[in-house]
Amino acid sequence: MATFLYKLGRLSFRRRRYVALLWVLLLGGIGFASSAAPAPPADSFSMPGTESQKAFDLLDQKFPAASAEGATARVVIRAPEGQKLTDTAAKADVQKLVTELGDGPQVASVADPYKANAVSKDGTTAYTSVTYKVAGTELTDAAHKAQTKAIDDARDGGYTVEAGGDAIEAEQEMGGSAEMIGIAISAVVLVLTFGSMIAAGMPLLTAIIGVGIGVSGIAALGSVLNLSSTTSTLASMIGLAVGIDYALFIVSRYRAELAEGREREEAAGRAVGTAGSAVVFAGLTVIVALTGLSVVNIPILTKMGLAAAATVAIAVLIALTMIPALLGFAGKKVLRRKDRKKTGPIAEAGKPNLGTRWSRFVLRRPLTVLLVGVLGLGAIAVPATSLELGLPDEGSSAPDSTQRKAYDMLSESFGAGFNGPLMVTVDGKGAAGAAKTVGAELAKVEGVVAVAPAQVNQAGDTAIMSVVPKTGPSDHKTEELVRTIRSEATSWSADTDTEVLVTGATAMTIDFSQTLDDALIPYLLLVVGLAFLLLMLVFRSILVPLKAALGFLLSVAAALGAVVAVFQWGWLANVFGVDQPGPIMSMMPIFMIGVVFGLAMDYEVFLVTRMREAYVHGARPGEAIVTGFRHGGRVVGAAAIIMISVFSGFIMENNDMIKMMGFGLAVAVLFDAFVVRMAIVPAVMALLGKSAWWLPRWLDKALPNVDVEGEKLHKSLTPRSPSAEDDRELETVRG
Repeated sequence: MATFLYKLGRLSFRRRRYVALLWVLLLGGIGFASSAAPAPPADSFSMPGTESQKAFDLLDQKFPAASAEGATARVVIRAPEGQKLTDTAAKADVQKLVTELGDGPQVASVADPYKANAVSKDGTTAYTSVTYKVAGTELTDAAHKAQTKAIDDARDGGYTVEAGGDAIEAEQEMGGSAEMIGIAISAVVLVLTFGSMIAAGMPLLTAIIGVGIGVSGIAALGSVLNLSSTTSTLASMIGLAVGIDYALFIVSRYRAELAEGREREEAAGRAVGTAGSAVVFAGLTVIVALTGLSVVNIPILTKMGLAAAATVAIAVLIALTMIPALLGFAGKKVLRRKDRKKTGPIAEAGKPNLGTRWSRFVLRRPLTVLLVGVLGLGAIAVPATSLELGLPDEGSSAPDSTQRKAYDMLSESFGAGFNGPLMVTVDGKGAAGAAKTVGAELAKVEGVVAVAPAQVNQAGDTAIMSVVPKTGPSDHKTEELVRTIRSEATSWSADTDTEVLVTGATAMTIDFSQTLDDALIPYLLLVVGLAFLLLMLVFRSILVPLKAALGFLLSVAAALGAVVAVFQWGWLANVFGVDQPGPIMSMMPIFMIGVVFGLAMDYEVFLVTRMREAYVHGARPGEAIVTGFRHGGRVVGAAAIIMISVFSGFIMENNDMIKMMGFGLAVAVLFDAFVVRMAIVPAVMALLGKSAWWLPRWLDKALPNVDVEGEKLHKSLTPRSPSAEDDRELETVRG
């Protein structure tokens, strides 16, 4: 592989105009296709195989006019102090609000609070449910304006009016500034790392082009492959991250080759042949982690994972071809200004760099460093043992948001369960009579506050009932109630000769958490297993990939522990702006595993590949560790700081879900890059010595030699003399 990539790098360097033109044309062509393509479809959330999804599909078929998948808004109105909504004048004002809401565009129906028994017992508060014909993402500006106007008109009358639901337009306070902050910090780190604006700009430019092609491709194929606009969210974030990383390592290796006195074209070829080989396998580990999201069997996660994997593949191709082309244009401007006029090898400064000094420190005290690293991360991981999963509801919104205010008003006046009613469906002949029987049984279940009268479809074969729990949507008792109803539904179905199903937003949340929980272990085994095989090919070792996988699990556990401590327990909540501690978002563990695993293996491959390259070319195990850190430590550290800054920008968002994702990914990269890869990895390798590269003889023969460290390339490029000894090959340590 190294020989092939060496030739590709030289070809791209020589034909740089054609290569650059090809990528620019590709970006322009896909961008034009995306602008001409139909609008992407609305987000459609489904969970095949779950009871909630089965019930939703049934309602969509049997109650088409009910707009089961349409957006809803729950508008809560409270009378001024000392007044009641049951007064004649107040009734007229409420009816005016209901009428105005119903006259808005795309509205399917509006419930009259006086007919729907939606007035509190003290008469001070009422709510109306507005159902729309389309999903929340398809609501027009006119629909939102009509909604806002109706609410404002009621407020002008002296009433307190707040609204929640997916039909309410979410407040966007930062407007994308989080990404801009990350990119700005990345630019500063790159300039400090390279000491050259040209060298710093290359990773940013190629990463932006790669993300542009990936996101534009998703938009162009959106209507064909049913990819919603949110599918590109993960693709853009990961594409930017790995795009900068991959370009950073190749540019850094190119500068190192120039420093050794090689010609520019030769330096570009060697950089792509060596660092490029690591880029290919690092990219493969990320692609494995992202495509592995398919095992969760949630279509939206599968599409997000595959789209992000395609963007990573583009980032790899750009790094291997466009980076050497840009290096051809840049000349020696990629070097620091003081090094540009030198013609021979550039001597290193007399004082060893920080990577060299740190690696030598670890070699002197490997056991101490290992114990401190493992015990430190282990202590941080302890809170993860009390991890509680759930999906954020409007009760976790910012206290000053209208959604949170509406949520609190409903809880105070009607009870916590009114914010998460369950929907029970009865399907079969004689559904009306069966629904009465089931409704009576539901009313007897402990934890049920109220059961609304059943609504029967025109065919008379399906009925739906709204069931109000005593506890809120995120309460464990509500989850237990759903499980109790479902277990009892088996006997109710047998007694009434119908099928009884439980659904609704709360039940969907419970099923979603359960689906992710069930998929977590299979996903982890798949991702770690496939990546272990890839790393075994790269390093031709069993212990190095095993160490890499165990270190990753330790860093993820510590990151989850930190997330639980801040977002569930409320530690340092004020520092990070956490409004309401509560359960951790259900997809957080699996999402963190997928994203962080890919980035962690990037750092592992880039750092340890340089160690193995030195070892293969004659260095002793300890010397190889120092060489790896001397050339790769600073670059890996810079890459990690860039990723941390990108993810940390999202902590500033006024949305607990995004804040949680940004915090979790930032601390995970912090722990993995600076504790696991920079401390635990060299400590373990120092303790193992030659044994780190042990591989059974039969496995050594069975595995193909992909030559990631460029051993064959080195041989083919090194002149041989009759008296010269052959370059030393890696001796497989056999037990």
